[in-house]
Amino acid sequence: MKRRFVGLTDTGIVRTVNQDSYYVDDPQGRFFIVADGMGGHAGGQEASKIATKTIQSHLEDNWDNADFSSEALLKEAIEKANQDILDDQSLHPERADMGTTVVAIIFRDRYLCGHVGDSRLYRLRDSSLEQITEDHTWVGMAIKSGEISKDQAHSHPYRHVLSQCLGRKDLMKIDISEIDIKPGDLHLICSDGLTEEVRDEKIADLLSQGSNCSEQAINLISAAKEAGGSDNITVVLIVEES
Repeated sequence: MKRRFVGLTDTGIVRTVNQDSYYVDDPQGRFFIVADGMGGHAGGQEASKIATKTIQSHLEDNWDNADFSSEALLKEAIEKANQDILDDQSLHPERADMGTTVVAIIFRDRYLCGHVGDSRLYRLRDSSLEQITEDHTWVGMAIKSGEISKDQAHSHPYRHVLSQCLGRKDLMKIDISEIDIKPGDLHLICSDGLTEEVRDEKIADLLSQGSNCSEQAINLISAAKEAGGSDNITVVLIVEES
């Protein structure tokens, strides 16, 4: 399948530094990455930058290596990103607290998503929006166990508490899942600067409007800024064509 895609990031209204990073594999469209850094201005920026660059380089260097299954390739790329951030922490103690979320999707022999943290992958199909990834947060675990509802989660005081991120020696699990794709599907990868400000129902409405990916991405970021823009906002949109 052919695909159209676009990536866009914005500092938002409140922050003065953008700690998000993203990558789109233009023009081939083989893989896409979004990372949302944390740990102070310099640390957050550096962590997300390292993650994005390491994953990009590892995927590019090994894309045609038949010894790598797609799942192994993606998992190793994210593991290497985690180690590269740890190595940088050792060299720069002032960045010891830095970390980052990441979502990476690849379109190889299998269509896969790998993620750590609370940046998200959504799929819009026939005007219905579905969150594909599960947030690695205290709130995400509470939703899964039935302790709280999704509506309660949106304003919960622990909603920003991550259970996993890159840049930690105790990284327990990288979620790798296969993506079901049909012609006409629209996939959205985003940092929580979007989802903290804009509810899923509104995201679905905005994605159903607009004549192209660029317009839809601009509309999403504008909506997040109009709602407060309290964090950096990054969106990557991928549309599958027949």
